Amino acid sequence: MSNVLRLAVVDPNDSTRDSLKSMLLGLEMVWLEAECSRYEFFADVVAQTKPDIGLVSLDHNPEKALELVEKLNQASPECSILVISASTDGKLILRAMRAGVKEFLPQPLRLQELLDALGRIGERRYGKGEQRSRGSTVIAVAGATGGVGTTSLAVNLGCILAKDEKNSVALVDLDLCLGDADVFLDTIPDYSLVDVAQNVSRLDFTLLKRSLTKHSSGLFLLPRPVHMEDMQLITVDDLQRVIGLLKATFSHLVLDLSKAYTPLDMLALQMANHVLLVTQLDLPCLRNVVRLMVSFNEMKDAADNHLADKVKIVCNRVGLDVGNISLKKAQDTIGREIFWQLPNDYRTMVEVRNNGVPLIEQAPKAAITQSVIGLAAALSGDNASEAKAPEAAKPAKGRLLSFWPAKK
Repeated sequence: MSNVLRLAVVDPNDSTRDSLKSMLLGLEMVWLEAECSRYEFFADVVAQTKPDIGLVSLDHNPEKALELVEKLNQASPECSILVISASTDGKLILRAMRAGVKEFLPQPLRLQELLDALGRIGERRYGKGEQRSRGSTVIAVAGATGGVGTTSLAVNLGCILAKDEKNSVALVDLDLCLGDADVFLDTIPDYSLVDVAQNVSRLDFTLLKRSLTKHSSGLFLLPRPVHMEDMQLITVDDLQRVIGLLKATFSHLVLDLSKAYTPLDMLALQMANHVLLVTQLDLPCLRNVVRLMVSFNEMKDAADNHLADKVKIVCNRVGLDVGNISLKKAQDTIGREIFWQLPNDYRTMVEVRNNGVPLIEQAPKAAITQSVIGLAAALSGDNASEAKAPEAAKPAKGRLLSFWPAKK
């Protein structure tokens, strides 16, 4: 994506540097190019990585830090300098500005102040008249249990989004053990998630796209590792950086989660804008939806929002009458409205899966395809295609919740 700001950080204090790094990794408009713990080495880091912004923390040694700012301003004038400090001394601020600082922010750093400063630097760099990138939409697709159609939805949703020329879409298979998104797309990838995760610090946007497998629909795929033993090589920090780079590169990012809700899955949930929780209309699935929602209500993401607020319930295989619970009873059971319904079309889904061809190419006029197209439009903010609520009364309280043990 255009206008992403590449940033390098220097802060000798480990705790404040880690806190700053965590804040930056959650931002779509920046890419953390490098970090440094010594003022003496930072000028060389900037010369080698050529970031758009150099962020300097003054507090460890203000004199050395200001000398560094002057050196950077002379040696790398194309790099905008942003400094942070807990000091409110007017003389220090004046010296920093005279040394060539573009923005001065107080510690503890507030997210909105940082965003405003980055926005001003971006406007000076790209110009106010140039259209800014619209940001990235991250969609995590999770299942209430195995076999409910999570991967089918993730793959076909990604292909439908990618068909729109305005979109650039990537799909990440986070079922590291038994993921099969590559099978659904009939592809043999050259690289996997473990390859990108281990080399993410050396990747730029061009190399990243070369590491992904592009499908004929326009969708880019990052599959699970080839060997099961390689699962252990992907850490939460690695995945956070991979998702950060993908968010800076693509307009839409679809994350196909495993059913184990591992730490990697939980990170994906926290970084997502939308969480599609796929279920079927049977008692085991609905019971798991209630269990998951109880847990999500107690968890928060990086923006301090409850995970449950991002969850959208998607009922798959609606219309399969044998043994199914009615939509009204399902809503009463889970105590939550159903966001979207996908009709039962077993024959079509088996055909596209076995052929390795997405719905939009194999059966564009099928009811299941049109339903996924409507879901894609609803997630993209198309008000004309928003989900229609089932013809059932809005639930007041889930029946299963009344049997759920109260938290002590």
